[in-house]
Amino acid sequence: MAATLHITGDDDADRLLSTDPLALLIGMLLDQQVAMETAFAGPLKIRERLGRLDAAGIAEESVERLTEVFRTPPAVHRYPGSMAGRTRELCAAIAEQWDGDAAAIWTRGEPDGGEILRRLKALPGFGDQKARIFVALLGKQYGVQAAGWREAAGAYGEEGGYRSVADIVDADSLTRVRETKRAAKAAAKKG
Repeated sequence: MAATLHITGDDDADRLLSTDPLALLIGMLLDQQVAMETAFAGPLKIRERLGRLDAAGIAEESVERLTEVFRTPPAVHRYPGSMAGRTRELCAAIAEQWDGDAAAIWTRGEPDGGEILRRLKALPGFGDQKARIFVALLGKQYGVQAAGWREAAGAYGEEGGYRSVADIVDADSLTRVRETKRAAKAAAKKG
């Protein structure tokens, strides 16, 4: 499995991300419209509030209950209702299609990078960019060395790119990723 990830600045949250593939997938799902650290700390908050973190269990929770879990301060996400629903949909897909085993997405049948990308893009809440970033995270930090993973990750798979959460290993790399994202947003506004 992976070395210990250093994404959130919280040892317990990072340990959970490092050891629980479902936590890592949920963190990636939540990584929109909030700081990366907040998104990836979300799975620990969910586990603490539900008493477990398993795909079938989350899929069976009512939307109302899960929304309350997301809304309880400190909130899991700034959009608790919609993100609780998306998390529930993701967990339902993992429970139904992958027998509740999130890691099976990148391990079952020894898939290459392109197949992992295809499987991720088939999940609720994972578009092309999010799926490519996740492939890069798996390859760069989670120990998944599937053939062609860098190609499947696209620019996110490049060494030394500091483009995404896949490149965060410490406080300095977090700062560099933030700077890269700011520069990309500024360029997009000009363009």
